[in-house]
Amino acid sequence: ETMLLQGVQRLREGDDLLLHSDQGWHYRMPKYRRILKDHHITQSMSRKGNCYDNAVMENFFGIMKSEFLYRETFRNLKEFNRKLEEYMDYYNHLRIKSTLGKKSPVEYRLYTQRMNQKVGVQ
Repeated sequence: ETMLLQGVQRLREGDDLLLHSDQGWHYRMPKYRRILKDHHITQSMSRKGNCYDNAVMENFFGIMKSEFLYRETFRNLKEFNRKLEEYMDYYNHLRIKSTLGKKSPVEYRLYTQRMNQKVGVQ
């Protein structure tokens, strides 16, 4: 709850957030859910006993830890934030994934948008 309250202090007008978690007891507590609702944060939880709902994010965080977090050292939080932004830019724009047809996430999204426009999918 403390971390959530610290996070909502950083929200800006127009932020549209989705918070995804498992069904841990603390995520289901009325007070926690009230904080989310009061700050217009959509709550999303994995289905009970279904780890696949969270698999994509777990995969991403595993990659980020091995490629970024465990290979770097940071003098302070400002440096960490700067290097994290650089890594995220690399990950989204330059790092190719075989599961995305050897495209970066941004390239793949643009590619699928073009393909959907060709066949008239909106």
